Amino acid sequence: MHSFNELQEIIEKEIDGLEFSAPPEGLFEPMKYILGIGGKRLRPILVLLGANLYKDDLTRACLPAIGIEIFHNFTLLHDDVMDNAPIRRSKKTVHEKWNSNVAILSGDAMSIKAYQYIGSCEDKYLRDILTVFNQTALEVCEGQQFDMEFEDRNDVELGEYLNMIRLKTAVLLGGSLKMGAIMGDASSKDAELLYHFGVNLGMAFQLQDDLLDVFGDEAVFGKKIGGDILSNKKTFLLIKALETASGNVENELKSWITVKSFNPEEKIKAVRAIYEQLNVREYSQNKIENYFALCLEYLDKVDVEAEKKKELYLLVKGLVNRSV
Repeated sequence: MHSFNELQEIIEKEIDGLEFSAPPEGLFEPMKYILGIGGKRLRPILVLLGANLYKDDLTRACLPAIGIEIFHNFTLLHDDVMDNAPIRRSKKTVHEKWNSNVAILSGDAMSIKAYQYIGSCEDKYLRDILTVFNQTALEVCEGQQFDMEFEDRNDVELGEYLNMIRLKTAVLLGGSLKMGAIMGDASSKDAELLYHFGVNLGMAFQLQDDLLDVFGDEAVFGKKIGGDILSNKKTFLLIKALETASGNVENELKSWITVKSFNPEEKIKAVRAIYEQLNVREYSQNKIENYFALCLEYLDKVDVEAEKKKELYLLVKGLVNRSV
């Protein structure tokens, strides 16, 4: 069995070896740039972890793994255009470094490259792999659309938000594991269990991000705290607070959401205090713990010995212990 770090090295080596050198350079240079600015490589590693539960040789599983990573970065590239985000992983976003037209076209080319890698799987796996990937890719787009629509709504419900993050974030983790399991010749039952493990892991991961953005240690979290509050982003915390608040607390929260001119630190402090007063932090933490517990239930049922599942258990443990 390979460790998480060993699989990360395999993925990095594969990405370093990608050939994006054909003209026109203006199409391929942004693709190299976005893939080269780092990231955890979690999704392709999950493909390899899924396969490694059943096989030692991961050569064939590297094709869909790299395809998933290219696809993931394609979605980030287009998301940054839609969000007009200036920074990605502490570097200029592609549309800032070049322009939006370049970002859109290079993103389109990345989606095609992703299909080329995924479509290079052996014939006996190809139909099942494409079925999982196509469904997952479409759901990611659905999630992004819901996320954009929520920006203009003040009546988003918790169930809607949870469904949005399931589509936008969680299904890609589940799909990655399921594709790996398919490449490892897992049973259909195990492949489905790993899919649900990944989806619940993704739900916990995203809700934890929401929580860390408000209550996290900036040095550990790796970005400035309070960005979601400043932008009035519809997160689990805000939606739950709006659902729970009444009277003066509700009026104060809504005034902070609608105010146009404000001191950023004052707004972050005030909204955070409202979240604490309404026990939103505790409610969110409990929800995260429930999703982590669910994903472990699915992992426990996967029909391989516990030692082979060690890296997946360690991954969950590492995410649980992220600093809040």
